[in-house]
Amino acid sequence: MPAETRTATHGVPLTSDFPSRHIGPDADASRRMLGTLGYDTLANLIDSAVPEQIRSSQPLSLPAGRSEQQVLADLRALSERNETRVQMIGLGYSDTVTPAVLRRNILESPAWYTAYTPYQPEISQGRLEALLTFQTVIEDLTALPLAGASLLDEATAVMEAVLLMRRANKPKAATNRVVLDADCLPQTLAVVRGRAKAVGIEVVVADLSGELPDGDMFGVVFQAPGASGAVRDLAPMIAAAQTRGALTTVAADLLSLTILTPPGEQGADIAVGSAQRFGVPLFFGGPHAGYMAVRGGLERMLPGRLVGVSVDVEGKTAYRLALQTREQHIRRDKATSNICTAQALLANVAAMYAAYHGPEGLRAIANRVHAHATTIAGSLRAAGHTIVHDTFFDTVLVRVPAGAETIVALADRDGINLRLVDADHVAIACDECTTDDIVRRVVAVFGAQPTTVAVPELPSALARTSDYLQHGVFHSHRSETAMLRFLRTLSDKDLALDRTMIPLGSCTMKLNSAVEMEPISWPGFASIHPYAPAAQTAGYLELVADLERWLGEITGYDRVSLQPNAGSQGELAGLLAIHGYHESRGELGRNVCLIPQSAHGTNAASAVLAGMKVVVVATAENGNIDLGDLRAKITAHEGAVAAIMLTYPSTHGVYENDVRTVCDLVHEAGGQVYVDGANLNALVGLAQPGKFGGDVSHLNLHKTFCIPHGGGGPGVGPVAVREHLAPFLPGNPLGGDDLGTPVSAANYGSAGILPITWAYLALMGPDGLTSATETAVLAANYVARSLGPHFPVLYTGPSGLVAHECILDLRPVTEATGVTAEDVAKRLIDYGFHAPTLSFPVNGTLMVEPTESEDLAELDRFIEAMVSIRREIDLVGDGVWPLERSPLRQAPHTAEQVTADNWDLPYPRHLAAYPVASLRAAKYWPPVRRIDGVHGDRNLVCSCPAPEAFENTTDIDTSAIAETPEEAFA
Repeated sequence: MPAETRTATHGVPLTSDFPSRHIGPDADASRRMLGTLGYDTLANLIDSAVPEQIRSSQPLSLPAGRSEQQVLADLRALSERNETRVQMIGLGYSDTVTPAVLRRNILESPAWYTAYTPYQPEISQGRLEALLTFQTVIEDLTALPLAGASLLDEATAVMEAVLLMRRANKPKAATNRVVLDADCLPQTLAVVRGRAKAVGIEVVVADLSGELPDGDMFGVVFQAPGASGAVRDLAPMIAAAQTRGALTTVAADLLSLTILTPPGEQGADIAVGSAQRFGVPLFFGGPHAGYMAVRGGLERMLPGRLVGVSVDVEGKTAYRLALQTREQHIRRDKATSNICTAQALLANVAAMYAAYHGPEGLRAIANRVHAHATTIAGSLRAAGHTIVHDTFFDTVLVRVPAGAETIVALADRDGINLRLVDADHVAIACDECTTDDIVRRVVAVFGAQPTTVAVPELPSALARTSDYLQHGVFHSHRSETAMLRFLRTLSDKDLALDRTMIPLGSCTMKLNSAVEMEPISWPGFASIHPYAPAAQTAGYLELVADLERWLGEITGYDRVSLQPNAGSQGELAGLLAIHGYHESRGELGRNVCLIPQSAHGTNAASAVLAGMKVVVVATAENGNIDLGDLRAKITAHEGAVAAIMLTYPSTHGVYENDVRTVCDLVHEAGGQVYVDGANLNALVGLAQPGKFGGDVSHLNLHKTFCIPHGGGGPGVGPVAVREHLAPFLPGNPLGGDDLGTPVSAANYGSAGILPITWAYLALMGPDGLTSATETAVLAANYVARSLGPHFPVLYTGPSGLVAHECILDLRPVTEATGVTAEDVAKRLIDYGFHAPTLSFPVNGTLMVEPTESEDLAELDRFIEAMVSIRREIDLVGDGVWPLERSPLRQAPHTAEQVTADNWDLPYPRHLAAYPVASLRAAKYWPPVRRIDGVHGDRNLVCSCPAPEAFENTTDIDTSAIAETPEEAFA
């Protein structure tokens, strides 16, 4: 039944009142806010704020909003159309048991899933500690000294490793040649081939069970175990590659490393992979946390984020994102990766899974998996079948000449998914959920009976003998009570949306409603393998088709791909589509990407990864794109312009009147227009990028469309295009279509969280979506007008209005008093707020985005805090408080500080702790004071060390670490 016609169980359509739950201000509050702005109606405000030339002429053609009960019933029906099976397909995806204590208290807990990326570390200590635990898991299991705080999936992690090897191996980088193991996962080969082509890297796929191919190479990638299940001693091949000047990467199964020799002990430079089988559901392909670990000397080149240990101003241990290069967006086109490549929420689940089971528990799971695989192999061999590999971990490859399809079909009838490798081979992958009964059913499909097989000892060169996970965190939380309290202790250290408004500009931290979140844990969505036969995934395919159609209507584009599993991947997919389009027309010289200074910082990094040359377009005095400079840049690069990347409304928080002119100029020059969808929350229902000049956009489902940020991931970044770019959308990584370069390992990316956006759109309907946009604009202008007398708003449109966010200019305050935007950000912690976006896109400013979900009381609470802070600034300016001893520079204040016996600051304790009266009823206490970032970079600790380790530096060479961001990015 089409989604648009579904009704409630008894056939009676139910009216949705969800928009009134999602949108914070009610009718009376909206009138009061409009009164502050001098408008009679919301429609009049929107008419003044949004340029007429971009406005949509028709309302959105979407299904009417439904009730919460109806949406849950409809999603239940969709989930039941997905057939849950015994999943033994493998290929990097394994069924697993998510301990209920982790599912309920992380995956389903708003304290964890509504948090933002920990750029304000003082209010992120809990999730930073959890991510540090994740890094420790990866470092210990791979036997490499430094791991990042997660990547997106295994295939893209391998591509990141390829790029890292080229950056790090300068003597061999000029060869632009990398060798990939022919036994790599097929989706990995597809992703790397396409992305490598865009940046001029030659990919050679070779059988690495023998010799390396001839010729120079900057890097070699091995798979362990191989996609075929084979387990090999890689040490000789790794040594041979390094002798020839190549760096080496091993894509390793994380669970196997509890019993197999890890990459670091085999001499590898880099290890990558997925942490999915550490308690993270299959989710039809994602979200799953990828990982990367490196040897010493490569730490500054790690992609994504790195959590490190530092100290606060009192010397107390504290966590933060380490090394200034973590802030990749500052480097723009010089970035080594896109900072938006992480799956923090799933990394935290994996970390706590390891902590809950401990090293003994993980080893027991791995041994059980291996024992089941061994039993299957021995039973089939006893029955006369040929087992291709003598040494394996979890995957048995069986030769059945001309009988593979029959075997897979027989297993399907018994509810088991096996992998059809080719006409003569079947692969059987065991996992944590494999039981003795499943083993019996599998061997019966082959006409065999289970036999008692002694699990053979692994060859000594392959068996792990070293210890791992010896830190106390992996031995202290084995009971459910202990784990429950540990998770509560961590989340209590943090500020997330369950406690407070998060007014981060450009991040759209809006309501992630419980009704939207509930279905993702249902087995019909959580337990589906991404490569299951299409006949088993009808519910997912219908949900995907609905979303593609609805998002196309919202944006005004013709086609949508949901494959990109982060905003960064959506940017890349859009640019690769443009690249493919120009290439198809024989215009290979079009490689210039114009990027306005006001665009998102990640845009430039994505352009470079798409093989384009970045040319920056200046900003006019009013914050808009400088049309004169744009024309000059187009003229200077005549015939070479591939695209322009616009953020609209601009990152300056303004609807630019000249956007159609900009689009026309680029089109006339032969280029394509990319409209970054990060600020789409100011457009839905009012304007469609595909109709006012855009050729392609990526959308952030984790912003506008309510998938939660998860403390730094998950994200989903679908790409929408006009018809002429449709053939270049991301293709299926396992083939079967004629589309372009795949950008993630699964065809539908992080499909497991798509029900969240489906629910949001179904609940809101066209009217609710439009109201949400209008209210977001109202809230931003209410905040801007209320704070304008205290902190000037940097940019506004012709009517003196902003879009959905505003930039507060603190530079005059800093010049007059020395109080910085960072001081204000840290002082807001004492008021119980996450700070607005600090010093982006303009240094020395705060960018505020209240969203439509915050009610008037919360908006006023934020305004009260900012006005109170302005009074404190004035006291510094008047000489009442020395800056260094003022509450602004001392912020944030901990409970330990304000209750200490000694207090020698020139302001009272109550002002430090309770600067406004409302805090006495509900106070958030930060666990640490202001963190010393330079100390953490110069004394690099990026794992869970023993307490005494904080007294010394690690063995990692930190001599090249810069003192300041300016030095780091010179």
